[in-house]
Amino acid sequence: MAFAALAVVLGLIWLAQLLARGGVARGGLARGVQARLLGGTGDARLAVARTLALDPRRRLHLVRCEGRQVLLLTGGAQDIVVGWLPPGAGDAP
Repeated sequence: MAFAALAVVLGLIWLAQLLARGGVARGGLARGVQARLLGGTGDARLAVARTLALDPRRRLHLVRCEGRQVLLLTGGAQDIVVGWLPPGAGDAP
């Protein structure tokens, strides 16, 4: 019984390490999932453009989603969508 439990724990550790490093095959498991979430091509459909720390807990994120940009406030009692930016806003560095 103890041997089986040890084998399960070691297997889970191995799997976590495998996912953290990128998986078995070229591209790996984690990268495959990430590619599906981001559209599968070189162009990311969803990306965090910038993050600003407002205080130790709260962050303001500028997120690009399919060519549009949205401001998200995270870390408080609940996460808030501050608003969508008009097209072309925030493109300047």
